[in-house]
Amino acid sequence: MEQLEVMRNLAGWVPLAVCLYGLRAELISHFHLPDQDIPSIPCVFPFTYGNAVHYSCITMHSDFDWCSLDSKFQGRWRYCTGMDPPQCVFPFLYGKKFVYGCTKEGYILNRSWCSLTKNYNKDGKWKRCSPKE
Repeated sequence: MEQLEVMRNLAGWVPLAVCLYGLRAELISHFHLPDQDIPSIPCVFPFTYGNAVHYSCITMHSDFDWCSLDSKFQGRWRYCTGMDPPQCVFPFLYGKKFVYGCTKEGYILNRSWCSLTKNYNKDGKWKRCSPKE
């Protein structure tokens, strides 16, 4: 129980440390828990993060897909949803049944995913869904 209290106290100091010591905004994604409310602000594609241009959501420095809200990453970001490019296709055929939303079935890491085509069995194209889906 004491460790939980220490973690709660530490979590309150992280934003202050980021502000005071000027930590790079890209490191902030490590401190966010996947319970972020996904804003209606659209992702900007393509966006520049690091030294690369990205045309879809990425998982760099995160366990979940995310996107920038600016054409050049400035620290504003959000988790991606099934509506972000490339878009999920529903329903899609997986195994012997149709799936009508993001599913955790068949994903070893117990995360949700969706197909990018109507027939996942045939095409095998997929992406991870947001932690809320």
